[in-house]
Amino acid sequence: MSELKNRYLSLDVFRGLDVALMIVVNSPGNGSTTFAPLNHASWNGFTLTDLVFPTFLFVVGNSMSFSMKKYESMGSGAVFKKVFKRTAIIFLLGFLMYWFPFFDDGHLKPFAETRIFGVLQRIALCYMFASIILHFVKLKTAIWLSLIFLVAYHLILIGFGDLTLTGNAVLKLDEWLIGPNHMYHGEGIAFDPEGLLSTLPAIVNVIIGFLAGKFIQKNGQNFETISKLMMVGFALIFAGLAWDLLLPINKKLWTSSFVLLTCGIDLVAIATLIYFLDMKKTKGWSYFFEVFGKNTLFIYLLSELFVISLFSIDINGSSLYRWIADNVFISWSGGYVGSLLFALWIMLTCWVVGYFMDKKGIYVKV
Repeated sequence: MSELKNRYLSLDVFRGLDVALMIVVNSPGNGSTTFAPLNHASWNGFTLTDLVFPTFLFVVGNSMSFSMKKYESMGSGAVFKKVFKRTAIIFLLGFLMYWFPFFDDGHLKPFAETRIFGVLQRIALCYMFASIILHFVKLKTAIWLSLIFLVAYHLILIGFGDLTLTGNAVLKLDEWLIGPNHMYHGEGIAFDPEGLLSTLPAIVNVIIGFLAGKFIQKNGQNFETISKLMMVGFALIFAGLAWDLLLPINKKLWTSSFVLLTCGIDLVAIATLIYFLDMKKTKGWSYFFEVFGKNTLFIYLLSELFVISLFSIDINGSSLYRWIADNVFISWSGGYVGSLLFALWIMLTCWVVGYFMDKKGIYVKV
């Protein structure tokens, strides 16, 4: 638990908006009756849901622009120790979340069938590499490295596989490194959208978030700042759409065009929030999302464990998750609306926990 320091409202709200949307898209009452914007693109393409995870990485970088200031007075050994410790904790939390509830029919769930990479694991790895880069090299060098990462990833994708679900280089590396049993199977085959290779371009989302945070702190919250953020944002969106002609925008492969598009949208979004929240002071609606933004990691974990627990409880041959969704929400409001209402119920339940934590001044940090 810790106090909150060196924060600005727009970042907390931006992070909170993203976590709220993440919970909603991760917990539909019925995945087959979900409104299209709340589904990922089936392969190439882009939806609102595809923006959620890269935005999470962007705000991780944004937060690092505050927290890494204290690294400047630390020796290299201390920096590595701090970064590796935090990386290990976040990675382990992600792994344990996939292993939870640990037991199945009284027997320990086999490690050999537990997913290794995933959302928190990608956050951990991107944080680690971005922290090391941003601490030890100049910002201009970090920008050049980001460009190299994106170009190199493009070349690796087309040089060591194709851009299909079954033939891509991300899949091939994960199959060789960890094996199919440790991979995600939600696509119908063993393929992990948070695989090791596609972590390379995802590091750039963190770096651009960091650069945006440093720029805002240096230049202040004013019209010049938001106009420059907007211009760079629209330039990245254009570049991402142009790169899409050569390398399709694809969240599951985390293509280089996808990185530029999502970072551009995030820059436009954070600039808009700075204008309304920090400059115009229109804060009447913001507290709801601040609750999520102040305990981001804890509330995300809570939502995932809540959903997993509901799935693990059997009710007349079905899970408690589906029983509540079908009998409390979908039965009277229809498949699509009921599925959304169920997801909003999950999200609001987690918000209530976050609300009481905020009122008690409890902020869980890793």
